[in-house]
Amino acid sequence: MGKRTERLNERKKNIITQLIEEYDIHTADDIQDALKDLLGRTIESMLTAELDNHLGYDPYECTDSANSRNGKKQKTLHSKYGEIPIKVPQDRE
Repeated sequence: MGKRTERLNERKKNIITQLIEEYDIHTADDIQDALKDLLGRTIESMLTAELDNHLGYDPYECTDSANSRNGKKQKTLHSKYGEIPIKVPQDRE
């Protein structure tokens, strides 16, 4: 992978500052915990969007489809950051 030469713009600096404050980051372990949380939430959002697309309607929208949402199931992802608990949305079909 090439060397990153991109400079931090003001927007990125603000995001980093917010993350440091939100997760109370002081150590490398704090950074790892924050990354695990962010990665887990991002994956959950992506899975929810994928289910929305598969079903063809948004949550709480009335439909005549035989297939519908059926809650969420707890799963654990194994990553280089450690184990990441996520909630995977399910459908009935």
